[in-house]
Amino acid sequence: MITSRKAPKPIGPYSQAVRVKQPGEMLFVSGQIPIEVPSGDVFKGDIKRQAEIALTHVKNIVLDAKFSMDEVVKCTIFMTNLGDFDKVNQVYEKMFVGQMLPARAAVQVSALPKGVDVEVEAIAVKRGVSADDMFKDDDLR
Repeated sequence: MITSRKAPKPIGPYSQAVRVKQPGEMLFVSGQIPIEVPSGDVFKGDIKRQAEIALTHVKNIVLDAKFSMDEVVKCTIFMTNLGDFDKVNQVYEKMFVGQMLPARAAVQVSALPKGVDVEVEAIAVKRGVSADDMFKDDDLR
């Protein structure tokens, strides 16, 4: 279990992130919403600022877990209004600037925790871990 003091405490029964070391080291970052740290206040204003706060939480958790943003392989962005996609994307593209961009899904949902408009989750895999390293048994390929 990974806990970063630079991101808000979970608002339910989940971890900020979970790191898996076997068969290969992976990190699963729980959905992050725009809760300001350290105050714990929920930010519900401008969607770009909401996305910036949520993505900064993801980044802080990834870095505190000793991964890099280049090791993030998958993100999912949940929005209450896909009409905000371009605005959220403007913030997102500043967070991932390396040559390895993660796979991503963006979905509209009817509601998110605490009444916010955006939530972001991520999966990271340590460099040097390939599918061949993760699945040594030929029956699993």
